[in-house]
This record gives sequence, C-alpha cells and structure tokens, in this order.
Amino acid sequence: MIKVIPLSSLVKVFSDEEPVAKPFDSVSCLTNEKVQLQVAFCSDNDCDIDIKVESKIKDNIKLYWVEEIYSKNPVHILQDDYTLRKKSGYFPELLRPLDGTFSAKSGKWNSVWLEIIPQPQIKAGLQTISVVISCGDTIEKVQFNIDVIDAKLPEQKLINTNWFHTDCIATHYGVEVFSDKYWEYVKNFLQVAVDYGMNMVLTPLFTPPLDTKVGKERPTVQLVGVKLEKDKYTFDFANLDKWIAMCEEVGIKYFELSHLFTQWGAKKCPKIMTNVDGEQKRIFGWDTKASGKKYRNFLTAFAEAFKPYLKDKGLEDKVYFHVSDEPFAAVVRHYRKASKIVSELFGEYKIMDALSNIKFYNKGLVKLPVPANDHIEPFIGVVSDLWTYYCCVQVKGVSNKFFSMPSQRNRVLGYQMYKYNVKGFLHWGYNFWYKQFSVGPVDPFTETDAGGSFPSGDSFVVYPGVDGKPLQSLRLKVFYDGFQDMRACQLLEDLVGKDKVMSIIEEGVTPITFASFPHSDEWQLGVREKINMAIKEAIANK
Repeated sequence: MIKVIPLSSLVKVFSDEEPVAKPFDSVSCLTNEKVQLQVAFCSDNDCDIDIKVESKIKDNIKLYWVEEIYSKNPVHILQDDYTLRKKSGYFPELLRPLDGTFSAKSGKWNSVWLEIIPQPQIKAGLQTISVVISCGDTIEKVQFNIDVIDAKLPEQKLINTNWFHTDCIATHYGVEVFSDKYWEYVKNFLQVAVDYGMNMVLTPLFTPPLDTKVGKERPTVQLVGVKLEKDKYTFDFANLDKWIAMCEEVGIKYFELSHLFTQWGAKKCPKIMTNVDGEQKRIFGWDTKASGKKYRNFLTAFAEAFKPYLKDKGLEDKVYFHVSDEPFAAVVRHYRKASKIVSELFGEYKIMDALSNIKFYNKGLVKLPVPANDHIEPFIGVVSDLWTYYCCVQVKGVSNKFFSMPSQRNRVLGYQMYKYNVKGFLHWGYNFWYKQFSVGPVDPFTETDAGGSFPSGDSFVVYPGVDGKPLQSLRLKVFYDGFQDMRACQLLEDLVGKDKVMSIIEEGVTPITFASFPHSDEWQLGVREKINMAIKEAIANK
C-alpha cells in the first residue's frame, strides 16, 4: 500500500512524520510563471518507486526527489518559535533531479517535487497534471488542476543580489582560477542564480574582503590585472571583460563591485595582487592602513582608468560601489574616512552598503543603505530607494530561509517588499562553502552551518553537483515564488491601483510589516489566488 498526498511547495515533508497540511491539488498561475508543487507518499514496505507524469504540458515539468540534509546547528540561540524543529537532525532540503526509480523505505515519508517551467510560456486555460506513483503492482495517482490565466508577470523590477563566491567553486572542484573549467563552472552556477531571480552579481574587481579572518586571506579571484612600474600603476581589464560578457549572456543586468575596504569597520585594505618587476606580489591587505596615502594613491590611479572603462562599456548606470560591509557605531571614524575616499573618487555612481544604524545615512556616510529586515523601520519613508537584507541573526519575527524555518517564512518576503516598495534585496550566501572567516572548506552535503557558526541555510542555497553543475535547494525555489508574488502584485497594481492590492493582501488580518505577518500557508497561498483572480477579472473588464 502507498499513501499519497498532493501538497503545495510550502510544506516541508520530514521522513519521520506524516504531513499534517491539507491536500493541495488546485492552483492558478500566469502564462510565464514557474509553479512548484509536491506529492508526498509513504509505502508500507521497502520498494523501488517509479514516478510518471501524464499531462499535455509534460515537457514543461521537471521532477525532483526531495532529499533530507543533516543540520547540526538548525537554529540561532535567539530564534523565535515560528520554527519547524529546533534540534539537530535531518531536514527536507536538496532537490535531486529524478530520473527513473528510487528506493523507498517502509514507513518513511518521501516527497517528489514538481516544477512547471514556462518555455517561454504555458498555454492559457485549464491544465491538468497527473502524477502516477508505482511500487510493484501497487499504483496510486494524484491530479493537479492548474488554471493558467491569460496574462504575464511583468519583468522583475526588484534588484536582487546573492553574493556569488567564485573562490568556493574553484576550491570545491579543484580547478584553477580563470582556467577554462573555472569559467565553465562559474557560468553554470550563475545561470541558475539568474533563473531564480538574481539580476545583480558581486563582481570581484579585487578579491572580496568578506568573511575573512584577520591576517588570513581567501583565494585570489581578482579580475583586474594590476602592474606597478616606476611608481606608476597600469590596469588590465581582460578578465573583467570576460566576466561582464559572461554575466550579460546569462541575464545579469547589474554589477555589485567588490568592497574597497575590509568588512566590519573599513580599517584595512582588501588583498590586491600586483605585477611588480615581473613577479606577482600582494601589495595591499591586512597589513596596510585603509586611509593611508599609499592606498589612496592606488585607488586614485584605479579610478582614472576604471571610470573611462565603465563609460566605454555602457555600465555607468549599472554598477554599484561598496565601501565596507556592515559597519557599526564603534567604527564610524574609520568608515567616515573610507567613505570620503570612495565618494571623492566615485561619487557620481551609486554607493551602497549593508548597515542597520541609520546614523550612517543621516550623517551622509552612505548614499544607499541596505538595512537588515529587523532594523528597517527607521529607514521606511526616509530612504527613497529602499533596500533590505537578512542573514544569520535575523531570527525574531522576520522573514528568513533557514532549514528549520517554515517555507512560508521564506516566501512572505515578496508581499512585504511589495507593500513597502522595496527596490533591492541583498543576501550574502548563494554558495559560501567555507567555514566562517573562510579558514577552510566544508562539504555542504554534510556540514551546512559554516563550521558551526551559522544556522543551516544561511550560507548557501545551492550545492555543488557533478562536473560543475549546481544542485538546487527547495529554499531557492520557494524564495523565487516570493519574487513572483511581488510581480503579480505589481501587475494588479497597474490594473486597479495599489490600494486594491493591499486590501487583498491584508483582508481579515492585522496589517503586515517586516516583523509581523500571518504564520499561515493557507493565508500565503490564498492571497496569491485572490491576486490572480483579481488580475483575471480586471483584464476581462478592460
């Protein structure tokens, strides 16, 4: 006997317990929208399971087996109770492409994940999908009904960056930086990021001084060649040319330039490798003062070469500079000096930094602040281009995407960002497969918490597959559903106005904020259905 349950993508199916969520077998979408669904099942004996799909849109459907991944550190010590499990153990997480059969253990729950991918769109009207699950002579079937509305999601307006760590790719696969394999693998991972909403990429002009232990360094991934001869700097942009061409080919639109000063204070310089008399040497790093004359002279020479390059490439409106990541009140003196240098050299460009103390903005030290979603309130209504981010310590009341959190807590960010007209979102961990401070690599399949430093799910959303091909997490796809929710709201706003959209989102509930929202899959999914039906009605009445 096999028990099967059709489910939404918001349910995390643990192998040791039957899902308590209501069956979910009907959903609506727009013609160019990805749709995520699940079928949970449990067999009363060990068997090889065969999965088949019957549908007119079969060619648009990908199947995955949801694999549990172990978490030794699933929660932050201050994490609230909107959490699935707080003890270490296995969590539904990794999506393995399903091809053929796989073995199921007696009494253990499994999940098959279905993704409908528009290529480039799905025909409007009712589409049915039958999922047939076989175990020997036992066959069970479930059917999903998909109401495909004759409308398209608008292009994503939100700028989204999830820090892309090319050194982690090189380290894991053992490939030389800038080798053919390196470029191939980097492109593979970047394409998946773009497919799920990332349109800005962290660009390592110089090796990013991020999450690096003082006195240590990360592998060199510096794109800009530097040569020092007779006290004069010259610059080679050949690798940067290649990077930009690759990024634009896969769909990247914006370039987030690596930080020009060290993290958490801007006290020191990033690692910068330079050809000095024919030998590659590190001329800046932890041992060089950020505000010193030597580094200022270097940045001045770099600006004189780099700004004409940006103009020639037509990138002047597509680049964002950084000073130093996450400065705090105690380092304002150092940050002020560094900010002044960057403003004097690159003041005509957008300059952004993740920070949560509005005093940095009020003092004019950063043009574009990116506050954490649990510190964003003072910035709302004050900063015109509102951005936000979250990471390992955003654990009380707000959205995040740890293993241990319900998927609804991941997806709800879309409605929140829509309400507050957020222009950009930043996260630090697309593929950080190192321990904290980059002191060594981890196997992301077995060590999911950066060496015990961050809750599982904070530091990456993709896994390294065979031959440089990324494997995806369910969190990556659920997060993208939030972006699609945001775009659907924007489409409806164009048709009926924002007040109407917000009345649908907040109907019958306390007005949502970044720190307060209904903890309910039914609410999350129900709002989207109402949005879709309102779009359908508004188009019909035009």
